[in-house]
Amino acid sequence: MVDNREMAASPLHVLGNVRPLDEPGFIFDAMLQGWDDQQQSRGLARDTIDVRTSFIRRFSAYCEKLPWEWAPVDLEDFSIHALSRARPLAKSTMRGYQVMVRAFCDFMLDPRYGWAGECEKRFGSAPQQICHDWNTVKHLAEYEGRPERRALTYDELERFFTYADGRIETIIQVGRKGALAALRDSQIFKTAYAYGLRRAEVAGLDVADLRPNPAAPGFGTYGCVEVRWGKASRGSGPRRRTVLTVPELDWVVEGLQQWVQEGRGRLATDAGDALWTTERATRVSLRYLDDRFAEIRDGAGLPRELSLHCLRHTYVTNLIEWGYSERFVQDQVGHLYASTTAIYTSVGNDYKNRVIARALSRIYGATDAHT
Repeated sequence: MVDNREMAASPLHVLGNVRPLDEPGFIFDAMLQGWDDQQQSRGLARDTIDVRTSFIRRFSAYCEKLPWEWAPVDLEDFSIHALSRARPLAKSTMRGYQVMVRAFCDFMLDPRYGWAGECEKRFGSAPQQICHDWNTVKHLAEYEGRPERRALTYDELERFFTYADGRIETIIQVGRKGALAALRDSQIFKTAYAYGLRRAEVAGLDVADLRPNPAAPGFGTYGCVEVRWGKASRGSGPRRRTVLTVPELDWVVEGLQQWVQEGRGRLATDAGDALWTTERATRVSLRYLDDRFAEIRDGAGLPRELSLHCLRHTYVTNLIEWGYSERFVQDQVGHLYASTTAIYTSVGNDYKNRVIARALSRIYGATDAHT
């Protein structure tokens, strides 16, 4: 007979005194499902929730303990192992893992869900918070990415795009298939640079996202790009923004026009809405973009540490060098904080010399500034 009072008091949907064959595994699954429900109620994205719950299972398997048995030493052992292996995790990634463990422990300890009492009653051991200030990675610097990540110089940028365009001519000359795909790839990277887009943002573009800008009618229907797959924050959905075409990069308009009007339909007869389509009428994947960027980078003889994201760094740097205000640049790239935009900027010596020259001219006069 079902005891309704026990069901009402317990955080588990368990029938009376019936116990599952694998009670610890059952409780762990129920915990994760409850945490899943809580995160859904907060509006977090499905992908975010899945990554978190999957990691908690991995962490538990590494510890060879269930959550109500975890201790601070388990987190420390996991962290040291991850940071000292042949390819150590970045500190920012490690912090992200620790944040997930902390959040899950907070959920288990929240008296509103009753998990601490449930574990104590069933296993004689209650969960505890194992993440503390003294055993987790602290956020001490604004930028914690790889030090080699940087903006491309003007020479490197020219070499990259020259090689990308040269692939098209090479394929045509040898009579092989793939010239249209090479044209598409070159234009993808030019668009990513010319609008400062992330991988997912450029891959997710539709033809309808290419819009006119009333303030710049000369660009026609390519006056701005509507970004609909911007980076989410704190579990929100993708953030949207409008990125304007800047006159210094107006050459991107001709390339986009050529691709939309001539190349795209020839590559895939049923291209659908996607701007960058494959021969099979599907969107290009993020993995494909990484692989193709690396191929062109290596072919152009550029440093291997440069990645597709470096084009976004280059865009920010160039806008600053060309005199655009920090607020304009921040809006263009979709950063919530000006400090984030600042860490993307690595202006060159020529720009800094021009700034010093202007300062000398302002203070000492034009003649003294050049002596």
